[in-house]
Amino acid sequence: MMTSFATLTIGQAPRSDIMPLLMAYLPAKSVTHVGLLDGLSTEQIEQRYAPAEGDAVLVTRLLDGSQVSLAASRVERGLQEKIDLLEELGCMTILLLCTGEFNHLHAKNALLLEPDRIIPPLISSIIGLHRAGVVVPVESQVVEQANKWRKLAKAPCFAVASPYISDDQALTEAAMRLAEQGAEVVLLDCIGYNRHHAEVLKKHLNIPVLLSNVLMAKLAAELVV
Repeated sequence: MMTSFATLTIGQAPRSDIMPLLMAYLPAKSVTHVGLLDGLSTEQIEQRYAPAEGDAVLVTRLLDGSQVSLAASRVERGLQEKIDLLEELGCMTILLLCTGEFNHLHAKNALLLEPDRIIPPLISSIIGLHRAGVVVPVESQVVEQANKWRKLAKAPCFAVASPYISDDQALTEAAMRLAEQGAEVVLLDCIGYNRHHAEVLKKHLNIPVLLSNVLMAKLAAELVV
């Protein structure tokens, strides 16, 4: 049964890796979970969304726990189709579970909550002149992130550690890279990161570590009716 509030992931729903975190703020009975890749086989995902050379890349998690890379432009087209369908089914608030940048997503009547439009100005207002360290899942996203964070008072530094395939050692190494670059606040900027990832970084950095998905969930909770 469709509710008036839905989460929309670029992977497959429900996202067992982040559901405990989201459900700490969003009431389970009031939220429907939808995924762009729901019902698709590995072959179908490859055919529809595989990135070509030069494509901006997004990464997500499948129900079996594996990581998959997707072409951002194809994902955006697919997400728009899902948004249109959710509105037709009566959804009035849609929380996008992806921190990638999208330029043309829109809803006719529903409130569409896009992390890439909300998180950067929020982080900017929180940290002021302090230097942010941003952790992303794959190396190719570091260059793409420059535009996303262009309005920060001080250019951020970056580290790479996938929430889907990295272990604590990879996270520790990411923490060390951020420390070397002078990070004063860290943002785990992928929906797949969870409390464990944040705690590993905090242990080695001893500075605040923020999760994009927690920030979005807290804001979205205010809109659940």
